[in-house]
Amino acid sequence: MIEQQIRDGNGKFTRTLDTVERQARAAELRSQGLSYRKIAAAMAEEGSASARYDVKNAFKDVEAAMDAVVREPAGAAVQFELDRLDAELVRLNGLYEAVEKAMGREHVTVSQGRVVTTEDGDTVPDDEFLLKCVDRLARLDEQRRRAGESRRRLLGLDQPAKTQLSGGVTYQVVGIDPEELR
Repeated sequence: MIEQQIRDGNGKFTRTLDTVERQARAAELRSQGLSYRKIAAAMAEEGSASARYDVKNAFKDVEAAMDAVVREPAGAAVQFELDRLDAELVRLNGLYEAVEKAMGREHVTVSQGRVVTTEDGDTVPDDEFLLKCVDRLARLDEQRRRAGESRRRLLGLDQPAKTQLSGGVTYQVVGIDPEELR
């Protein structure tokens, strides 16, 4: 049985149902204490794998099965954290809007329980309240920034770009006769 391998958008092979079943069977045989050589023989005999299935394939299948066991629950944990961060961002955005709304209202200075007025009878605006609002907005911005950083880390967006280089380097010595070096 030769398996059709499908690649995703990044060129990596995706796990098909046949692949998952084969890897699970290889992991099951390994858990029974079989060597990779015996796993390869058993898989070929059962028809779970192609006749070309060897020790290397058995090892890769067991490793992939174990990796998937770790990755799948981890994916659920990552999603939980993303949902939690999304809820936190919604909460912080609501607080931000409430502070901005409070800043838009008129606030007057009060001293000893009385509204402070100028000689003309105009009320004195409360600049301290506005400064407290500005401070609160700055702290909310910092919390939103940290939540955004956490999201980027969970999604792997802050990983350095991978660059593949191919080719070779050719060196040329200029101005020296190789015969003179002998």
